[in-house]
Amino acid sequence: MRFDNHRVVVTAAGRDFGRTLAIRFAELGAEVLLSARSLAAAERVRDEIRGRGHQRVHAYACDLTDPASIRDFASGVAQRVDRVDILINNGSRYLDGPDLRSVSDDDVVDTIASGATGTILAVKHFLPLLLSSDKPDVVTMVSACGTAGHHRSDAHDAFYAAKSAQAGFTEILSRRLRPQGVRVISLYPPDFDNSDPLSPDWTSTPREATNALTAQSLVECILFAVAQQRDCFIKSFHFEQA
Repeated sequence: MRFDNHRVVVTAAGRDFGRTLAIRFAELGAEVLLSARSLAAAERVRDEIRGRGHQRVHAYACDLTDPASIRDFASGVAQRVDRVDILINNGSRYLDGPDLRSVSDDDVVDTIASGATGTILAVKHFLPLLLSSDKPDVVTMVSACGTAGHHRSDAHDAFYAAKSAQAGFTEILSRRLRPQGVRVISLYPPDFDNSDPLSPDWTSTPREATNALTAQSLVECILFAVAQQRDCFIKSFHFEQA
């Protein structure tokens, strides 16, 4: 499917999975409005996409731990476009370490703020633009760490807490926004292979060799979900862990 008539917002698109998503949507014709914590990082991805021949891409700074920065991001997008069709909540700081005491208090606050508070405020401030669309979707990259009983990741407790908050938020958001025509789609991947599927040598290591979920597969899940007719509501993707 092409996305020529879609306007897509991607948070934390300065590198890794967010960058891959921004490039793929641009390649499929969407107008992409991407953010990164620093404007320079967002502009690098914007310029890379334009260098690939796709000009409808715009870069913004957005620190998901800072409410004012999120408001400014949404306001800046609203000055450029009159609607957003897809909001992808990709931003969330990963924090490693199974020992609760192994990180600083600031690390804990930053992790929970970026994943939990940042997601909530992004949806809040982009909601008017989403409701102006006739095909609004909110996609959130949660994590298997946000599912009850999951314990197979080496992520820090604060990351588990942030993802559990995201899961609870998207659950109630789905119920409350569906009557307004907004689909809320959540992905719950385990730790996955986040190597760049757009690099020239990505296929040199067959996925069968590692049996690990890849970023490319997650991108395809998102594209599949948002491409469905509006009567098809794919609420979530859960994955068997290798």
